Amino acid sequence: MVIQGIDSDSIVYLNGEYVRADEAKISVFDRGFIFGDGVYEVVPAYNRKPFRLNEHVQRLERSLNAIGLASGKTPQFWAGLMQDMIDRAKTDDSFIYLQVTRGVAKREHVFPVPAVTPTIFCSSGPFIRPTAEQRERGIRVISGPDERWLHCDIKSVSLLGNVLARQAAAERGVDEVIQFRNDFLTEGSLSNMWVVKDGTLLAPIKNHLILEGIRYGLLATLAERAGVPFEARNITRAEVFAADEILVTSATKEVLPVLELDGAPVGNGQPGPIYRKVRAEYDKEISRL
Repeated sequence: MVIQGIDSDSIVYLNGEYVRADEAKISVFDRGFIFGDGVYEVVPAYNRKPFRLNEHVQRLERSLNAIGLASGKTPQFWAGLMQDMIDRAKTDDSFIYLQVTRGVAKREHVFPVPAVTPTIFCSSGPFIRPTAEQRERGIRVISGPDERWLHCDIKSVSLLGNVLARQAAAERGVDEVIQFRNDFLTEGSLSNMWVVKDGTLLAPIKNHLILEGIRYGLLATLAERAGVPFEARNITRAEVFAADEILVTSATKEVLPVLELDGAPVGNGQPGPIYRKVRAEYDKEISRL
């Protein structure tokens, strides 16, 4: 079976077995397929070493607990599985996708009673880091309303709102969407957003309206190391449009500058000094692996 964009002979993990990607199969009655009833994580690895693995495992456990999914697995199991997939990856730099659903049962909204065995799926793919040229070019974004559900702190596989937002950006020929709810900044469709004003790095308050990205806590630490003031608070739409710099972070984007918002330059339209300081500290963090 040919899977668009997937190396069909790559190895994936599915419910205790390692199989070729084109041979992996789940039931059409899996609740992840029927309801989007599951959670996931994406972990980058550099030179076959996972980046912030413990933090990713902790967030996975929080997401599982938040949706009442008892996986029967320990944090050590998750960490070991992801490291195993990193070791099996075809490239030294890779990203690991891990998904856990509530399993296979009759289609009913209520959780199955008794509980069924969760479906656990894990795959790897090549991770191509942003190049020096991409770091200088930055990304272009549009603004848009945050129309997702109200528990964005759960890393749920129910991503239709994110998908539609990202598609809107693609149709406009840009890289991402900066989303606002009630005139306040939340995040991107697949990333965290940061604002720089008067030399201070600003982040939206951690609550149920944003996913606490692994880089959220990390950037606060890196800003401190770089001597950059950091503040978490509500950030208005007007403040975003008046920002000196805007930064975007995610597992695959790492840290990049946003240089254009709704067709207008951000700041002077060039990567700013705060970005460069934080980026340098981020690279140092990777080099410590």
